Amino acid sequence: MKIKSILLLGLGIFLIPFFLNAQKAVKQGEFKQWAKTPPMGWNSWDCYGPTVEEHEVKANADYMAKNLKKFGWEYIVVDIRWFVENDKAGGYNQTNPRYVIDQYGRYLPAINRFPSAKDGQGFKPLADYIHKKGLKFGIHIMRGIPKKAVEEKMPVKGANGVTADQIYTTALQCEWLKDNYTILADKQGAQEYYNSVFELYAQWGVDFIKIDDLSRPYHEGEINLIRNAIDKCGRKIVLSTSPGETPISAAAHVKEHANMWRMVDDVWDTWPHITHLMDVAQKWYPYIAPGTWPDCDMIPLGRISVRGERGEDRMTRLTKDEQYTLITFFTIFKSPLFFGGDLPSNDAFTLSLLTNKEVVKMHNESTNVKQLFHQDGKIVVTSQNPKDGSVYLALFNISDSAEQKISVNLTDLDIPGFKGGINIWTGENLNISSNEIAATLKPHSTVLYKLTTK
Repeated sequence: MKIKSILLLGLGIFLIPFFLNAQKAVKQGEFKQWAKTPPMGWNSWDCYGPTVEEHEVKANADYMAKNLKKFGWEYIVVDIRWFVENDKAGGYNQTNPRYVIDQYGRYLPAINRFPSAKDGQGFKPLADYIHKKGLKFGIHIMRGIPKKAVEEKMPVKGANGVTADQIYTTALQCEWLKDNYTILADKQGAQEYYNSVFELYAQWGVDFIKIDDLSRPYHEGEINLIRNAIDKCGRKIVLSTSPGETPISAAAHVKEHANMWRMVDDVWDTWPHITHLMDVAQKWYPYIAPGTWPDCDMIPLGRISVRGERGEDRMTRLTKDEQYTLITFFTIFKSPLFFGGDLPSNDAFTLSLLTNKEVVKMHNESTNVKQLFHQDGKIVVTSQNPKDGSVYLALFNISDSAEQKISVNLTDLDIPGFKGGINIWTGENLNISSNEIAATLKPHSTVLYKLTTK
């Protein structure tokens, strides 16, 4: 008995640091270390809207582990309304939604869609499945507190008797989805509610959280609560705020509270969505930095709208030239990359857009991203790779009808001892006979060069 007591004491001493570390709050700004390069993954929204099911999530995780993981793709994200049993495609069921929620006003996965969540296990079994493949797991939520929690005056966990109806307001309720109310950030119980939510997510093994209806208007108070709750929960959870347009006036705040933030509303598979994104992105170049990334939104390529929000089940409507343009812009801009199509439905061309080693290297390693000009339907963006001294150069013809010659003087690129280069997408060598790099491009097309020095 004495030996047993000594062993138990020893085990307890051994485990104390483990438990203390698990609950240790992180230092201010430490979250920037969790996404030193722009996150890369898959999100269920573009192909499944609010109706994705567990077997579909697993199928996309299986595909990523087999085909994309070695290129840096790692996040699998379940998007909106995973807690509604009877949601629908092409909008939301806001007439008679059946919510799944616990006694503390925290949503739980709908078991009819996520069978492994039975017996109160939540998303932990699904997260475990994804983690075993060497991937990371993420979810989407709406800001605020559930209306159901307010109506039933559910207690806020850890708030000493405060109930949900004491910390909410109907002001600034989301206009397009009425599941939640705004949380009054200065009320006792407000921080405790968000703490309880992220305590649960940490237990499930969540690595990534996309939070909607935060950016327009910009909800600084709730963002502060969320940042505090993540830092307190003991798990490194990457924070993505959504949707755009995040106001540039909030840039200083958002880069100190989120790992990524949306610049625009949803980007779908039409050319005007891409040109609008490029236009808005102009003001965000100075804020591209390790750990904090302006976000171009999901990548609407491959097979989308299987049960989606916009249009019928289809392969992307973008032409191949437009797809190259989209991927080139997303990667040289160093946006987070979240593929929106159903991965198992990819064709060889779509897969090639996601697995070009030089493009992925540029996306991960480049710095000093700059737009040289954006005028007359011509855009030029450049960046540098400090590891090998190379310079990246993307030329875009965004005009709708005219073939255009786009040129850049080598002196504008600050390349000491220029040696040569390649077209990253084709692998063709770039031969320069003058002090100018130029390409004649069809409408909606692009070229991406890697330039090397002596």
